[in-house]
Amino acid sequence: MTYDVVVIGAGAAGLSAAVRLAADDYRVLVLEEAPRLGGRATAFTDRDTGERVDNGQHVLFGCYRETYAFLDRIGAADLAPLQPALALGMAGLDGRVHDLRCPAMAPPWHLVAGLLRWRALRVRDRIDALHLRAFISDVRRRGAALAAAGVPASLTVADWLRGHGQGPAIRRWLWDPLAVAALNESPETAAAAPFARVVGELFGPSVADSAIGLAQVPLDELYAEPARRFVERRGGRVATRASARLSLGDGAVRVRADDTDVAPAAVVSAVPWHALSRLWDDRPPAALFETATRAASMRGSPIVTVNLWFDAPVMDRAFVGLVDGPMHWIFDKSRIFKAPAGHLSIVCSAADAIVRLDNREITEAALAQVRRVLPSTRGRTPRRSVVVREPRATFALTVGSPPRPATSTGVPGFFLAGDWVATGLPGTIESAVVSGHAAAAAAAALIAGRRGAAFPRIMTR
Repeated sequence: MTYDVVVIGAGAAGLSAAVRLAADDYRVLVLEEAPRLGGRATAFTDRDTGERVDNGQHVLFGCYRETYAFLDRIGAADLAPLQPALALGMAGLDGRVHDLRCPAMAPPWHLVAGLLRWRALRVRDRIDALHLRAFISDVRRRGAALAAAGVPASLTVADWLRGHGQGPAIRRWLWDPLAVAALNESPETAAAAPFARVVGELFGPSVADSAIGLAQVPLDELYAEPARRFVERRGGRVATRASARLSLGDGAVRVRADDTDVAPAAVVSAVPWHALSRLWDDRPPAALFETATRAASMRGSPIVTVNLWFDAPVMDRAFVGLVDGPMHWIFDKSRIFKAPAGHLSIVCSAADAIVRLDNREITEAALAQVRRVLPSTRGRTPRRSVVVREPRATFALTVGSPPRPATSTGVPGFFLAGDWVATGLPGTIESAVVSGHAAAAAAAALIAGRRGAAFPRIMTR
């Protein structure tokens, strides 16, 4: 069988690229070396409970326009419903939860008004939010991408926030938790530009832009399996346990994987940054060598998740943020998935300090924070715990990190996708999908040009 495009990697980037191409009648082959789809956003079956468990919690926002366009296309958008407007609870060391709720006002005043009413902060600390008005005005005038592009590369998130008059209290309760969650880095070392982009997107033109969406099913059921079905219904193929190897000859990239040996019109690499070089038989082609070398030098940043099962429901809300502790979020997976057991998922982002501890130490640290915030867990011992480590959950976004590559490369017909390419966004599902759609558009344009046809219609929401 012949294929127009081969996509290597079946995470959010690869599958969104494949779906976009399949929707425009290109025959697509997706090759994934792992036994399951989803890449770094997938799920596994817990051997004791039999439950499907995400390998890490992912939160979507209304400003994830490309992600929701992708989910719409594969018929899965309803599986990750958005809040009407941002509603977020944060708990300090005393265990008290303070709810930030945004009223029904025109953006960006809904978010400003919500912050001004937030009782986690003293009145004078809430007013610090108003010092962001110059940046917000720039976002409203030029858009988040251009506003963030003007942030100096030498600034950390902490530098940028201080420069915009954000005091210690509002940073501690709001901006630092957001930075750690979005960038998976400490605000003291994380680059400011991607964070500014996140803030700009949250202050977007719609109240829903800052609203949170949580998948009501495991991650692979949210997008990976529906994407597989979409591609295969349109004549494509999605193969797991298929390790792709690439070679360059006669001006074309050749792809081999088990019983497959093809030279498609285009190849999209949607593997993580650290896997790019090892796709090639010998070494990357000269035109790709600098990009591959920089990718190999990119550092990973870890996320650790502790899953605890109690014998009864223990939370009265879907999630809560944590301030001043080793863990950053508690999610009630039973409530989110509408399951009967008391399954909590406790997440530590930027987890360098705990990723090498043993499971017992990590679990005890998580349980101590849970008991401060959830009185119903005090005196109860979880019936099961599972620690999930993702040492390279995202690429590091520190100041001075290697530059991120463009979609197009110097190798004809070879394109890059992945959350780590130059989208301007941090390593989120939205960045992955944006990159996947960009790679699909580039591949389609190349094929159309070679065929002498009009540029195919590729829609965005």
